[in-house]
Order: sequence, then C-alpha cells, then structure tokens
Amino acid sequence: MTLNTLDIERQLLLRISHGDQEAFKGIYDRFHRKVYTFSLRYLKSEVEAEEVVQEVFLKLWQLGPECDRIENLNGFLRTLTRNRSLDILRRRAVRARANIMLASGSRSTHNDTEQQVLLNDAKRILEEAINLLPEQQKLVYRLCGQQGLKNDEVANRLNLSPLTVRTHMKLALRFLRAHLAKHTVVAFVLIVLKLF
Repeated sequence: MTLNTLDIERQLLLRISHGDQEAFKGIYDRFHRKVYTFSLRYLKSEVEAEEVVQEVFLKLWQLGPECDRIENLNGFLRTLTRNRSLDILRRRAVRARANIMLASGSRSTHNDTEQQVLLNDAKRILEEAINLLPEQQKLVYRLCGQQGLKNDEVANRLNLSPLTVRTHMKLALRFLRAHLAKHTVVAFVLIVLKLF
C-alpha cells in the first residue's frame, strides 16, 4: 500500500469522524468487496457474508469521532470481519448441537407434546412475519430462505438482477429478525431448528 493511499484513507477516516457520509461511501466503495470475499471464505454463504459486510460498515460508522484513531484501516476491517464471521460460525455450531439434543430428546414422549406446541407456535409466528413482508421480499425469502435456491437462480426465475435479489433477501431478514425479537422464545426455537 502506498503512502498516498494511507494518507487518503486517513483523510477519509478523519472526515468520517466528523460525520461525513461521502467519506464513508468512499471507504465503503474501497473495501466492501474485500470484506465480503474475506467473510465468504469463512462462511461459504453469500447471504451471511452480505450480512457481515453490513454489520462491519455499520460498526465503522458508529465509531464516529473514534474513526480517526484507526491506524491500519485494512487490518481493522479484517479483524472486524473475522470476528463477526467467527460469531456466525459459533452460532451455527450451537444450532447443530441444539439440533442433536432436540433429535435425541424427541424420543421422549413426555416432551413431545410441549415441543410440538412450541414448534407450531414458532412456525405460525414466522409465517405471520413473512406475510407482513412486501410482496417481492416475501417471494425472494420463500425462494432463497425456505426453498434454498441460490441468488442467481432466483434472479433468473423472477427476472431480477442477482444484486436486487440479495438486497431483497437482506431487507427481508432484517425485518424478520426485528419482528421475531419481540418473541424471544419463539425466535430461539426458530434459530435452533433452522427454520428462520
């Protein structure tokens, strides 16, 4: 990295520390692809890598006045990206363990009825939340999130660009998480059972 590039980044960070949105866009344009690619290597999921990009840059913006203290922006963003990606991988591991526990526990007839009621409630609340989505987001979520189609497949099927599909999916997930956060137990069940 040239000295000139470092100087430009420091100037942009200084401007971000004063709330300059154009400077933030400049940093985003320079680094979002790197953050996405780095996260994708860990996660092997386009949707989750996009989520990491949003969270990393949101974190940078939220630093506000502290942005001008960042000495090595590339290293700072890599660290944030790695940590957030590892958080997601840990969450996956917790889900996997919970699935194993639920599978082994499902043989117990005592808990079957209670688990089934909770599962039915969780599915009902998730379905209600999905039905609150705008039509295009709902369709993309059903195809990507529930049927497991890739962004390119959904884009071809709906005659949209892959970027538009990714954006719809990201917005749908953000809305669903916010909606389900009001139902803590249900959200936990959905996460554990990978229904969400």
